[in-house]
Amino acid sequence: MLRGLLSFSSMTMISRVLGLVRDQFITTTFGTNAVTDAFWVAFRVPNFLRRLFAEGSFATAFVPVFTEVKETRSHEELRELMSRVAGTLGAVLLLVTALALIFAPQLATLFSSGVETDPAKHGLLVDLFRLTFPFLLFVSLTALAGGALNSFQRFAMPALTPVILNVCMIAGALWLAPRLGGTPEKQILALGWAVLAAGMLQLLFQLPSLKGINLLTLPRWGWNHPGVRKVLTLMVPTLFGSSVAQINLLLDTVIAAKLTDGSQSWLSLADRFLELPLGVFGVALGTVILPALARHHVSTDKAGFSSALDWGLRTTLLIAVPAMLGLLLLAEPLIATLFQYRQFTAFDTRMTALSVYGLSLALPAFALLKVVLPAFYARQDTRTPVRAGLVALVANMVFNFILLAILYQVMVPEALKAQGVWVALGKQPGLHLALGIASALSSYLNLGLLWYWLGKTDVYQPKAGWGGYVARLVLACGAMVAVLLVLRGQMPGFTGMDKWHRIGNLTLLVGGGGLTYLVALVAMGFRPRHLREH
Repeated sequence: MLRGLLSFSSMTMISRVLGLVRDQFITTTFGTNAVTDAFWVAFRVPNFLRRLFAEGSFATAFVPVFTEVKETRSHEELRELMSRVAGTLGAVLLLVTALALIFAPQLATLFSSGVETDPAKHGLLVDLFRLTFPFLLFVSLTALAGGALNSFQRFAMPALTPVILNVCMIAGALWLAPRLGGTPEKQILALGWAVLAAGMLQLLFQLPSLKGINLLTLPRWGWNHPGVRKVLTLMVPTLFGSSVAQINLLLDTVIAAKLTDGSQSWLSLADRFLELPLGVFGVALGTVILPALARHHVSTDKAGFSSALDWGLRTTLLIAVPAMLGLLLLAEPLIATLFQYRQFTAFDTRMTALSVYGLSLALPAFALLKVVLPAFYARQDTRTPVRAGLVALVANMVFNFILLAILYQVMVPEALKAQGVWVALGKQPGLHLALGIASALSSYLNLGLLWYWLGKTDVYQPKAGWGGYVARLVLACGAMVAVLLVLRGQMPGFTGMDKWHRIGNLTLLVGGGGLTYLVALVAMGFRPRHLREH
């Protein structure tokens, strides 16, 4: 599992770093305004469905069934399952994509604000939806290929595949956008074309690897195939249970559409900062641990199942807790250094930092969910995550409205309140902070419920040494925080620095904080072999 994690993480790191570069080009080229908001919305909706299938319900339903057939039956039966699942999934998603293209105007109405007074913005969103939605079809079939490869312990190629999306979007911003016309509304369509091209290229990129394990077969309809029925039976509940965080983000998108222009862009950039630790370690751990847990379950190895889960929990905390603290303390320096150029202003830096503050609180919960959920799905228990997810989803919406009401009273001046609630929401910047905090609270609630129900199943027995492990983690994080606060106190505000001073000071902060954390862990007796031997 450790080798698989390192393989997956190293490839994902390339993708996430390129994702940051991609967002740099987009924000510095287009800024944060109604036009970029329209693109982020048009990209976020199919991307939400991608995560639902690629990193959520489909992977968690398909991998255990695929692993069971792989371990207990012939390779020909495995090829048949692959063919039938590909054909059925492809047909269903083709229908979903067609409906999205037909009803793009209605989708645009749902996810835009002020449509009656701004038909140009509505029309732009319709055009972008029709370019980005086919991405869902191609990337979900890519997820099918990735799940099969992961089950054969081939993690590098599926993890590297998202690089294609980032490269295409960078090319769209730099090369295609200037060729589409002089107005921002025309140029932003380049990003829609880039997303469409990336979906097709990602699928083609996986095919040689599938051929290498003799699983490249023609898709065939298989609604009544027993393997397909089993995947669907597991998948329907997990459509909801494994993707509560993504559903919350989608609902946040609807609410953010009613807030001031730029809110969608600020939230999208904040999500990017979570994607680095969450994608490189959280999703990587979940991807690697699911086939392992499924194998232990199939072979009724309860001790191995518990040990693998224990290893995943310890490894997650080792990364997620310092990452959360680092983002809370360094949000503004990171954003200013990476994005504050040309069209991206100091005001945008402060507003994006607010989103990071709220969302980064949830980082440990998001990451632990990626490890805890496979403990249910590997045993083909899909009902429990749905129960927890339902509670968390409802709670998230309640938290959204409560926190928005509190910030509305605190932040909005009386003169603006006098113009009406909807006008005030659309004009007062900073209210998007409520959405990030609400997502964090609901994620911890989701994790708490799952942890409680996991304890009742008696499949996990914590290994010895947790007390000392947590003590070392807390002390190392405390040392890191102290060093960052001292260094940060010696520096002026990052929004007023020039580029090279920002880069130098940020390097000092990240290097000093990271080195302090590692040295503190080593000084207290932690060694890399402890994870390997665990």
